[in-house]
Amino acid sequence: MQTLHPPGWPRPRGYANGISADGRLVFVAGQIGWNEKENMVGPDLTSQFRRALENTLAVLAAGGAGPGHVARMTWYITSRTEYLANMKEIGTIYRNLMGNHYPAMTMVEVKSLIEARAKVEVETTAVVPYDA
Repeated sequence: MQTLHPPGWPRPRGYANGISADGRLVFVAGQIGWNEKENMVGPDLTSQFRRALENTLAVLAAGGAGPGHVARMTWYITSRTEYLANMKEIGTIYRNLMGNHYPAMTMVEVKSLIEARAKVEVETTAVVPYDA
């Protein structure tokens, strides 16, 4: 996997502008902050984000992938204000679970998610090298 960084562009913080990779694709559907019994782990964005990321990693593992294989992520959040207020804690959660691997990422603020209590949904694509 190669991080793509055009010459002269400032280095992004917490994400990559692009990723190039060869291998087997693993697609993870949007994961939210509920447990395996579909019970929401808490009402706040940070606890839901942690669980959504843990759920993402569980699906990746079922597909033979891990954090270092993630090529892109899209985060859907219901409150930009709540995200910005908790950005430091969310960054710590991310690094604790994903390490220092920063794929191409997009974050979109949405009015709501299908699960009414969800504050975040994370969609992920990973690329597992053919020789792994």
